[in-house]
Amino acid sequence: MQKRDYFFVEEMKVRDYECDLQGVVNNANYLHYMEHARHEFLESIGDNFQRMHDEGIDAMVARIEIDYKQSLRSGERFWVGINFERQGVRHVFHQDVVRASDGALCSSGSVHVVVLDHGKLTRGEYLAELLQKAQER
Repeated sequence: MQKRDYFFVEEMKVRDYECDLQGVVNNANYLHYMEHARHEFLESIGDNFQRMHDEGIDAMVARIEIDYKQSLRSGERFWVGINFERQGVRHVFHQDVVRASDGALCSSGSVHVVVLDHGKLTRGEYLAELLQKAQER
């Protein structure tokens, strides 16, 4: 896995409290890593979830699929790579968590997102336009 294979990459480090009794990152934290990366990605393309919400636009997770491959341990550095595609009204973020030291794939996930406008499901135009502009840069 190489960073250049992704549209966006966010680098992070495992914190002690994210590990379980076996000394590895607890499975739920991989979801946190992916969510944090999506938030940073959105900011990198010129928006953020709070501003969107204030305007009545909410990007909501509708489904998450995740496969765990290898465990991260306390203190290890890693990165989350993001690619995305549109599937009908859904935007699917393909996200990989990769250990920095050896490039090992630790988890791989697909996060399906829908967009609501003042509480009503849309066809996802707002996010589609934002992602299209990002791709054109």
